[in-house]
Amino acid sequence: MAQAPLVRSRDAVLAGVCGGLAQWLGWDPTLVRILYVLVSVMSVAFPGTIVYLILWVVMPRAHADL
Repeated sequence: MAQAPLVRSRDAVLAGVCGGLAQWLGWDPTLVRILYVLVSVMSVAFPGTIVYLILWVVMPRAHADL
């Protein structure tokens, strides 16, 4: 069974990165967002911000038919 591609979610709070990761993993988007914030805060937020910006640029937008 093929897994869905990793794309930014159309159900976005900021850029759709966490929502896209949640869809790709099959998790709840709220859980992924909370985990992302917790991990970012625990790592002094700077690395988390850089990772988010990189993913924002690298992850393609979701198509209308997805």
